[in-house]
Amino acid sequence: MSDPSPRGRWVAIVTGAISIAIALAYLVLITVLDARGPLLPPPPEALGLAPPTGPAAADSLRPLALAAADPGAAAAVPPRG
Repeated sequence: MSDPSPRGRWVAIVTGAISIAIALAYLVLITVLDARGPLLPPPPEALGLAPPTGPAAADSLRPLALAAADPGAAAAVPPRG
């Protein structure tokens, strides 16, 4: 078998160097992103979903609060209508 051409050898060296550079850049990027801490979801305000406020919101959440405290109590709350 004959020796590879000098041009082919340089192409292989340059391609290998680019591959190693990309791998190192990837490791640095992952290290930086991982050091920022856990990924948390955005607050509801960022999505345009503001939490309900005011007296009407408190009435609408009352069955949920009762259900969390006592599952049988939520059934005793009459529906608003």
